[in-house]
Amino acid sequence: MLRGILTIGGWTAASRVLGLLRETLIAALVGAGPLADAFVMANRFPNMFRRLFGEGAFNAAFVPMFAGMLAKEGQDTADRFAAEAAAVMAFWLIGLTVLAEIFMPQVLAVLLPGYVADADEFALVVALARITFPYMPLICLTALWSGVLNGMNRFAAAAAAPVVFNLVSIGCMLGLRHLLPTVGHALALGVSLSGVFQLVLLLWAVRRAGLVLHWPRLRLSAEVRTLFKRMGPGLMGAGMTQISQQIDIVIISFLPASTASVLYFAERVNSLPLGIIGVSVGTALLPTLSRHAQLGERAEGHDALNRALEFALALTLPAALALVAAGRPIIATLYQHGAFDAAATAITAQALAAYAIGLPAFVLLKLLTPPFFAQGDTTTPLRVALLSIAINLALNLAFMRPLQHLGPALASSLSSWINIAVLAALLHRRGLMQWDRRLQRAVPLMVGAGLVMGSVVWAADRWVYAPLAAQSLTRLVGLGIVVAAGLLSYGLTGQLIGAFNLRALRPARWRNAAK
Repeated sequence: MLRGILTIGGWTAASRVLGLLRETLIAALVGAGPLADAFVMANRFPNMFRRLFGEGAFNAAFVPMFAGMLAKEGQDTADRFAAEAAAVMAFWLIGLTVLAEIFMPQVLAVLLPGYVADADEFALVVALARITFPYMPLICLTALWSGVLNGMNRFAAAAAAPVVFNLVSIGCMLGLRHLLPTVGHALALGVSLSGVFQLVLLLWAVRRAGLVLHWPRLRLSAEVRTLFKRMGPGLMGAGMTQISQQIDIVIISFLPASTASVLYFAERVNSLPLGIIGVSVGTALLPTLSRHAQLGERAEGHDALNRALEFALALTLPAALALVAAGRPIIATLYQHGAFDAAATAITAQALAAYAIGLPAFVLLKLLTPPFFAQGDTTTPLRVALLSIAINLALNLAFMRPLQHLGPALASSLSSWINIAVLAALLHRRGLMQWDRRLQRAVPLMVGAGLVMGSVVWAADRWVYAPLAAQSLTRLVGLGIVVAAGLLSYGLTGQLIGAFNLRALRPARWRNAAK
């Protein structure tokens, strides 16, 4: 399993770095204003469906079924199931896309009610959303074939697909911005074109893995009906974060101009550790837990979950504290160029700190839902998600006026922690999660090492970064010093107090699971 985590994490890290370059270019060319707001809102719409249908409910239901068929019934049966699922998914996703393109103004009037009053801004959002929405069926089919490869313990191609997204997006932004009405139109076109390239990459990888690709007659087989039955409740259970974010979007549409783009830039920085740690560990964990569940190996499942939690927390806790302590230099170095000014940096750093509070919870959510899905239970995460969504909505309404741009970020963080607490309690009650002594000892020590690191980062920001922050080049040098000081202090402190050990993070079971 560790090999899978490192493979996914490595490609995800490359994607996130390219993503930060992409966002830096957006900030410099567009800034934090109406055009940036319009693109952010238009891009969120297809991505909401992508995360629900492609990465959330579908993967949660598909990967355990595919892995189980592969283990028990062989490659031919698993291949047939994947092809049938692809045919059915393509049929209804293309139909949904056609309807969305026709009724886009009516749909966005419901999803973005705060924009309707400004006719020009709303028309721009509709135009950009129509350009980006074809990305949804393309990337959902990409996610299906990613699930096939993940179920076979082949993680590289699926993890590399987001790299393609960022490369195509950057190319369109730089190459087409003078040929289209705005940079936003070039960005929107880049989103949909990237979906084509990602799907082609995954189909090529599937063929290299030995699967025979064929397009079966469209039919709802018993296995496909079971898949979609399991997907139903999982649409909300696995997609809790996306549903909460949609609530945020509705709230944001009523907040002052530039709020959407400020939160977008903050969220993108926060998603760097979330993607590298949470997505990689969670993606590698689900097929492992599914195999243990199919074979009745409860102890092995507990051990895999404990080591995944230990690995994730060892990286996530310091990342969250670092984003809180060093948010301003991070945002200034990445984004404060061209149209993105110092005032935008200040409020974006505040939003980043609010998101970072919930970063460990966002990562843990990727780890505490797979144990349910591995047992074929998608209903329990749904019920917990409904509670969390209700709390998120209540907090958003309470925070939107007094906290303005901080409200949606802080509401998401707090509701995610509540979600995690309830999921952990239910897993423990069912015997699906038992924290071993090693994990119980390590977590408080990790927090201690993280607090030391946070103090060092705060001091380095004041005494090193601030004097060097006059120009872009010196800002980059200063941020490098701040980051190096944080990493060194966390690593040394953690080793000295026994919070973690690099050899201990790779016991024999992990090595065997990786083979």
